[in-house]
Amino acid sequence: MASLQTTATPGGESAARANQVVAAFLEQFLPTVLANAIGALLVFLAVFAIIYGAGKATAVPLVDRVLDARGLEAHARRPLIKITSVLIVFVAVTVAFGFAGFGNFLQSLATIAAAATLAIGFAMQDVIANFVAGIFIYTDRPFRIGDWIEWEGNSGIVEDISFRVTRVRTFDNELLTVPNSQLTDGVIKNPVAKDTLRLQFTFGIGYDDDVEKATDIIVDEAERHPDILTDPAPSVRLTELADSYVGLRSRIWIDNPSRADFVKIRSEYVKNVKRRFDEAGIEIPFPQRDLSGEIELPPEHVRE
Repeated sequence: MASLQTTATPGGESAARANQVVAAFLEQFLPTVLANAIGALLVFLAVFAIIYGAGKATAVPLVDRVLDARGLEAHARRPLIKITSVLIVFVAVTVAFGFAGFGNFLQSLATIAAAATLAIGFAMQDVIANFVAGIFIYTDRPFRIGDWIEWEGNSGIVEDISFRVTRVRTFDNELLTVPNSQLTDGVIKNPVAKDTLRLQFTFGIGYDDDVEKATDIIVDEAERHPDILTDPAPSVRLTELADSYVGLRSRIWIDNPSRADFVKIRSEYVKNVKRRFDEAGIEIPFPQRDLSGEIELPPEHVRE
């Protein structure tokens, strides 16, 4: 009875015995060459099924628990679980090739795969950089889906995070597809990363107006607004003496901020202060420019 040749690797004797047993059974019904080939295929499929099933039953739940313990949300865990499944398939195929007696073929395949990986790596440097950046985004969590972020003059709400790109919906309802490497190489501003957000607005009043009275109105309207926090307390500082106005900078804090809350609360607050200024006779001056002197007309417009 013919038998398959196997390489001298750990487990090679077990693989040879398994192949011989299956081939011996099939030789009762098939020619020797065909029996050996089908026997090796059956051993490959059986080993692959066992390794893959064991990996899916143990490794995937284990990785999922580890990621859950690190606090990663479901959308962040899903791609990592997929990578784990791919690795399980790779391990199952490798081990199954060995048990099926295809050691030499496996070595050749590994050599070809290594060369192909090197070539692909050079050709896909940007893709790989974005992939690595995506992993950093998942692990470091500088922002999450639903966060309002700002970077390099752009801003919007994060709608999706993948391993290659992050999709951001701008406040003009435009969808930006941003390579992950751009979001990890530069500075990202996440105004809603914490539970509170400080807002600032500079009110300009006239030089003849009462600074203390204007300050009291600004603070009082902040304390009256239901969405502005009293701890930290609102504050006002005189920060600017411009050509046509005195600048009073108000600092207020809001809770559980979002872009919509930020715009709405600041708009309501500024409108209320403006109404109180009008009632108190405090003006918000606009820039003025005094022009003096004579205008020299071209000779053709000068009358004799």
